[in-house]
Amino acid sequence: MTKLMQTTSLTALLLLLSGCSNLNNNLNAPIKPKIDETLEVIDNNSLKSISDMTAIAFEWKKVDDARVIGYNFYRANMHKDGRRLKLIESVNNKYTTHFVDTELEPNTKYVYQISSKAANGIESNTTNAYITQTLPRIVPVSFVQALSDLPNRIKIIWRPHPDLRVEYYKVEKFNSTLNEWNTEKKVKGRLQSEYIDTSLDNNESFRYRVTAYTFEDVSTNPSEVVTAKTKALPIGVQNLKATSDEPKKIILGWEPSVTSDIIKYEIHRSSIKSFGFNKIKEVNNNTFAFVDQIEEDGKEYYYKVISVDKDNLKSSSKVDAVKGSSLNKPAKPTITLAQIQGSKAILNWTVSDNRAISYNVYKKTMLNFFESKTEKFTDVKDLRFEDNNIITGVEYKYSIQANDTYGLMSEKTDEASLILPKIPVKK
Repeated sequence: MTKLMQTTSLTALLLLLSGCSNLNNNLNAPIKPKIDETLEVIDNNSLKSISDMTAIAFEWKKVDDARVIGYNFYRANMHKDGRRLKLIESVNNKYTTHFVDTELEPNTKYVYQISSKAANGIESNTTNAYITQTLPRIVPVSFVQALSDLPNRIKIIWRPHPDLRVEYYKVEKFNSTLNEWNTEKKVKGRLQSEYIDTSLDNNESFRYRVTAYTFEDVSTNPSEVVTAKTKALPIGVQNLKATSDEPKKIILGWEPSVTSDIIKYEIHRSSIKSFGFNKIKEVNNNTFAFVDQIEEDGKEYYYKVISVDKDNLKSSSKVDAVKGSSLNKPAKPTITLAQIQGSKAILNWTVSDNRAISYNVYKKTMLNFFESKTEKFTDVKDLRFEDNNIITGVEYKYSIQANDTYGLMSEKTDEASLILPKIPVKK
């Protein structure tokens, strides 16, 4: 506590007062004080104070003047108001000897003067100017760190504040769009010392600071600003390829992701290039190929291979899909000759691609209008087929099918219809 080594006269007090007020009800209505110089004044030597960060407590010796019914407190913020005092409190009990002035600014000098008051708004001269100062804020939070390279989150840690008056912390994050600090989390408990900010975008930087608050809700200055960056998505695979010449399957192959902590790859497939992808398989991080077994010939699919790291972050799916297909059927032959020569049926055909290694010939014998019997001749190597086993007057229908080295069979050709004519009986 510090006393101003100066006696303030009644005239000086009147000059210092700014907006003195009605002593009973309205502290803001400016009126001229009614001074009775015979009223007893609080003993300057009895006036004592104790300071906190936002409050100052006063103690004094009561006056014995029977006319006194209470006390008026005048105050000025010396940093803002200079010596322009205002009435801040009117105590209505002469036996009161303690008063606490609250909601003050930390580390700030204030000047006070106190008068005794009587009935009808009469008051005494004031005490000498009494200068005292609130305590400074407690020190900011120290050793704040923000940890980078975490998946979709940033962890902020700090050293617990040593001051036992601390009740909680506020973690603030800087909003670069609004150019302002926003409270992200209130962390209760002096010994609590971390906060994890979750659901963040990948590979983004964020700024944080931590402020401690006392039980009276007085804040420290903010800590130093710390910056951290979330983990980036893993890099996808390179040079993904898919086959189109394998029977009943599509074989995928790729070069591994260059990201160091990949634990597996996901294979996604769709029948449409731009959407509709579903995961069909997972393989470990040492596998760089996959065989997709396909039942259909010539079936097309689009593929993406997604890298997955140890934090289950996945590489971007916004990459071009690679098309693959199972081997198509060989092209069907083209019949160039289908006729009866003598007593046999003769068929000639040409190939439509170079995959055929043999042919199947189908012979359908029409038994009647509704019934037929089919025979299959396999492993025909030539481009010609002769059938000697035919009967006059019966209709036969022939079709050809090509076989490739994988056992895939082409579609059948259109049927060629032949009838061995009956020989007329001579009369």
